[in-house]
Amino acid sequence: MTSPTSFCSPVVAGLVPYVPGEQPAIANLIKLNTNENPYPPSPKVLAAIQAELGDDAARLRLYPDPNADLLKSAVAKAHGVTAQQIFVGNGSDEVLAHAFMALLKHDAPILFPDITYSFYPVYCGLYGVDYVTVPLADDFSIDPAAYCGRPNGGIVFPNPNAPTGCLLALDAIEQILRANPDSVVVVDEAYVDFGGETAIGLINRHDNLLVIHTLSKSRSLAGLRVGFAVGHPALIEALERVKNSFNSYPLDRLAIVGAVAAMEDEAYFRQCCQAVIATRDTLTAELEALGFDILPSAANFIFARHPQHDAAQLALALREQCIIVRHFKLPRIDQFLRITVGSEAECKALTDALRPITA
Repeated sequence: MTSPTSFCSPVVAGLVPYVPGEQPAIANLIKLNTNENPYPPSPKVLAAIQAELGDDAARLRLYPDPNADLLKSAVAKAHGVTAQQIFVGNGSDEVLAHAFMALLKHDAPILFPDITYSFYPVYCGLYGVDYVTVPLADDFSIDPAAYCGRPNGGIVFPNPNAPTGCLLALDAIEQILRANPDSVVVVDEAYVDFGGETAIGLINRHDNLLVIHTLSKSRSLAGLRVGFAVGHPALIEALERVKNSFNSYPLDRLAIVGAVAAMEDEAYFRQCCQAVIATRDTLTAELEALGFDILPSAANFIFARHPQHDAAQLALALREQCIIVRHFKLPRIDQFLRITVGSEAECKALTDALRPITA
């Protein structure tokens, strides 16, 4: 009898799927493991979604705009670019996946940091993209010189990097761009709004730059799944061709109007970002007082280790108190915890729980 596994395409056996941060159903959970924003979206998001639904949700019988032109216009206005320089998709993960297929699949291997998002090699495995990892410096920063003078089929890195939270300055990004004029450089800026400066301002000087953002973090829309890319129209057209060969409707009607409202409420966006930054600074100081070593963070999380306590044991002890943080069983970072910056109350509960553990 034929085994059901024999029905699978050969590529399936070689895939190593990405494992997202867990979403456990635990009562009274303090969830500091997936970098969600502790604050709700702009009230204008709710109003926009309610208006789209109307009294009977009749508009949901209609397909959404496959081009999401309203959202492209809102993003373009917010960042001082044109709508022709914008691509939108179902979260930055999908946008990145399309970039791997559309822009990074060449004969030469692509380059990305050895400590970064684990789904970069996952996409490489799915799309058959060769890659070489580039070691971070001893201080866990990205060394721009390490990306210069070596043949490649493209470069991709987060800024700030994840899970470290370390930021690369714009002049360092330009150094990489100038050294690789024949390769696409993808800068993944999921967390840049919490202390960094976006590279979007560089796209008109560098045709090979693609900058990717998400509305999941700084605009509190992780549950709506909206991301976008900004770059030269030729790069955007490549992404559109891949998207329309896969799914012409990645964003539903509610996601489009909600995302537009979030992009337009600049005051609320900045208020939430500043609140997260202030809480991050307080949490960093309090954890350092407990003996933790913490990498400089420009994200909505911190990367911390305690020289006298095993990270896995700390994560387990916190979990027993219904507080979950992220621990990675990987070389060089297996003694670190990645801790999301939650609300002030959540962060206080965290430090209160750690105080007797680390005493």
